[in-house]
Amino acid sequence: MGTMFRKILIANRGEIACRVIATARRLGIATVAVYSEADADARHMRLADEAWPIGPAPARQSYLSIETIIATARRAGVEAIHPGYGFLSENAAFAEACAAAGLVFIGPPAAAIRAMGSKAEAKALMQRSGVPLVPGYHGEAQDLPILAEAAAGIGYPVLIKASAGGGGKGMRIVEQPEDLEAAVEGAKREALAAFGDDRVLIEKYLTRPRHIEIQVFADTQGNAVSLFERDCSIQRRHQKVLEEAPAPGMAPARRRAMGEAAVAAAQAVRYVGAGTVEFIAEGDAFYFMEMNTRLQVEHPVTEMVTGQDLVEWQLRVAAGEKLPLTQDQLLIRGHAIEARVYAEDPARDFLPSTGRLVHLRQPREQSGHVRVDTGVREGDVITQHYDPMIAKLIVWGEDRPTAVRRLVAALSEYEVVGVATNLGLLRAIAGHAAFAAADLDTGFIARHRVALLPVTQLPDPAEETAIWAAAALTVVRNQDAAIQAAARVTGDPWSPWAAVDAWRLNGDGYQDLRFRRGDVGAVTLRTYPLPDGSFRLELPGGAVQASLTEDAAGLLLVVNGVSRRLNVARRGAELTVILAGGNHTLVHENPLAPPRTETAGADRVIAPIPARVTRVLVAPGDAVQKNAPLMVLEAMKMELTLRAPMDGTVAQVRHAVDDMVDEGAELVTFAPNV
Repeated sequence: MGTMFRKILIANRGEIACRVIATARRLGIATVAVYSEADADARHMRLADEAWPIGPAPARQSYLSIETIIATARRAGVEAIHPGYGFLSENAAFAEACAAAGLVFIGPPAAAIRAMGSKAEAKALMQRSGVPLVPGYHGEAQDLPILAEAAAGIGYPVLIKASAGGGGKGMRIVEQPEDLEAAVEGAKREALAAFGDDRVLIEKYLTRPRHIEIQVFADTQGNAVSLFERDCSIQRRHQKVLEEAPAPGMAPARRRAMGEAAVAAAQAVRYVGAGTVEFIAEGDAFYFMEMNTRLQVEHPVTEMVTGQDLVEWQLRVAAGEKLPLTQDQLLIRGHAIEARVYAEDPARDFLPSTGRLVHLRQPREQSGHVRVDTGVREGDVITQHYDPMIAKLIVWGEDRPTAVRRLVAALSEYEVVGVATNLGLLRAIAGHAAFAAADLDTGFIARHRVALLPVTQLPDPAEETAIWAAAALTVVRNQDAAIQAAARVTGDPWSPWAAVDAWRLNGDGYQDLRFRRGDVGAVTLRTYPLPDGSFRLELPGGAVQASLTEDAAGLLLVVNGVSRRLNVARRGAELTVILAGGNHTLVHENPLAPPRTETAGADRVIAPIPARVTRVLVAPGDAVQKNAPLMVLEAMKMELTLRAPMDGTVAQVRHAVDDMVDEGAELVTFAPNV
């Protein structure tokens, strides 16, 4: 029996750091957070008992600096380091550095990380251990003729994957031989940027696969168990969006077979701690993909259905204790689903979104039924430096239909203003008939794209009226509050200038308000105050009587006697009405303000998000055709190729490789061909 740690350092940030802190606190373990300059007021550093600065915002200068984190851990006097997931969690050199410094690495041995860190080596090891593999090429030789020959032997379509890592980085689907060379080059470039290793492997691409993974745990005394499976088939860009446990339609015999294969994989590398063995399954067959030698983002669904705290298991095992339960003692109860809430724009091919969380309302947590794991609060900034996840929403139900209903209800409560999010997509998936029927595979989003994307639904006439009314009454309420505050400052609250009744010498008092909405021209709304405190509003859809009041539950809008709950977030002249799960943004326009000017035209290419320039593909004087690649940017772990919007000649290239560019920065200008 080991002695539990007194103090640990968490070498991570965001929601996983907050998650580890919660369990450590429950166990009476003191926590030390680390933070970069970008995270100087982050939620995780506020929750920890201590928080130490570790450097500039770029991860490679802070969260990925082994030397800095080890030095901080020694100065802080901790006994162990929890790596979370991502960053250094699967870095064998970090695990060895911890051991050399006399610190316990709360994870597997470095040898196990190395064995599973290379997909090619892992697959060779699994083959020797009798774990089934997808047909593929996992060799060391990387020259194009050998890769082309291997792809032809496997049979198209094939999947190119980075050998040294996951998360969809360095992954390409190739449908035909002539596309292989470009795909290999792109995959190698992305793999080198993400993992420092450009080796790739090639596998048969399955057309209707499910992504099933098994949670395994092993201790230092040779015990290993499976905590059953998770279905992670709902994906975009090869990255998970929704995960659930147990996998729908999983027969007990198949669960046992997959669990035994996963445990065999763990034992083959003398594994210790939490790990996940990922399989691709199609029909009755399942094949080993890779092993993640860390805790997974989606571990909460396993916790919900097994009743176990996996971070506690990690801490106990790392302290030398036996696994808390044997395989026979582990049971599945009910069904859990996790939805990842990201700052990204599904309508723009899931481009990450940066900005301040002007308004954030999360679903109400209900013990055992609704859980929110997050690393952000209202007012925090989503930056280009880290993964754009806002939170994970996890729900539990007695069965899958109950869990799906809870997911729909919880998602309807989520409100985010300030960045684009995938909430509309998540709501569309959760409400889709195919999802309800558990008709799942990794092509789900692409196959149902028309129904799921674009995810903004046009409001019905009643909602449209409510949006205009809420915007108008919010402006009036804000004006009222500002005038009353000014009157209190002057000490003359009865001054006629403090009146907000729109009084006029002749006729009814009214006020005109101008709003812009999207690309539509300015719309003028007329507001007439009424004696009972409500207003008569002349809106695009006709005249209504309306009032907007606030109570403990939030804003209540009443239009012609019908009440609705909604919210309004205001940022300067911009108002976002949050109604029925949708964000509707309007701009209150001052008629005396100068007209707006647009700075971007068809003769230039601008940065769509803050990013780093990784490749420049053109030079001044080059002739380009429409859609020709011009520049490659990298942001939030994603590579983005910018293309020419027209035929023309490059005039200027304004940025070089490794430059950091802001959203809207002018990158390339060119003259049209005449």
